[in-house]
Amino acid sequence: MTTALIYGEFAAREAAGESPAYQNLAVAVSRDAHLIGLLDTLPPAKRQPNLLFAAGRFLGAPVTDPPAFLEFAAANWERVAHEIRHRATQTNEPARCAVLLPLLAALPQPLALLEVGASAGLNLFPDRYAYRYGDHVLGDGDPLLDCALTGTDPPQKLPEVVWRAGLDLNPLDVTDPADAAWLQALIWPEQDDRRERQRAAARTVAADPPLMVRGDLVDDLPALAAKAPADATLVVFHTSVLYQVPADRRRAFTDLVRTMRAHWISVENPTVLDHAGLPNPPDERLHNVLALDGRPLAWARPHGEALNWFGDRP
Repeated sequence: MTTALIYGEFAAREAAGESPAYQNLAVAVSRDAHLIGLLDTLPPAKRQPNLLFAAGRFLGAPVTDPPAFLEFAAANWERVAHEIRHRATQTNEPARCAVLLPLLAALPQPLALLEVGASAGLNLFPDRYAYRYGDHVLGDGDPLLDCALTGTDPPQKLPEVVWRAGLDLNPLDVTDPADAAWLQALIWPEQDDRRERQRAAARTVAADPPLMVRGDLVDDLPALAAKAPADATLVVFHTSVLYQVPADRRRAFTDLVRTMRAHWISVENPTVLDHAGLPNPPDERLHNVLALDGRPLAWARPHGEALNWFGDRP
């Protein structure tokens, strides 16, 4: 798929109905041959819309004004490209915990959580947040995470987490001003609720920092997993991470995690992991696949706002 088509697809399937600003901006980029040419000088994994737009926001670009953004990006390309090359889309949306919770609550307790691609670790605290699935509210923490759940009953309890660790090539620190600013820049312009949700989750992380390890998802996973307490159920999980990993390393990771004495929860784009026999998604918008130990169970919206269950009940 060409870079122009990637931006057109992003506008139609991801930003549509979620962010008018990014929908309009993605369309404008897809039609700008000069900026497309500049993007094509970057490695393929670095050409993605979320990364370009976040780098622009981080540098003060006017993302709600497409012509002005195109002008800014062209005039400041070296600065923009530097941020793109040295950063990643570590969105770290805590609301994704709402799609993980039905599985986490159903596994044998207590849990040891190990997140691959953990960013700042906001998704390592599913036991500390509050959840609302329709009329069903669970927990009393902050933030309150809303998720439209269909196809199964909402979880009735929070998990018991006794150990939590994150593995990332570039772990972020919520107490570092630059890292905090980058996390905020990754949130789409109109989504003030996500911005405040992230701030609330960051306060939880800052009060009780998890073990964060800088490392590779294949080379360094076994050593970190070995630190988990033996009397807890180890859960290795990741959300919207593997699309950034080259195919050969992705295969090495999935081969490795299948051999570990752990449960494996993935929430990834259906093009990233090979799940045979998937039903059609609920609509034309982008949905990820929630899977347990390689078995697909539900369609999940990328920011945790909806979960459509089609597999065995947890």
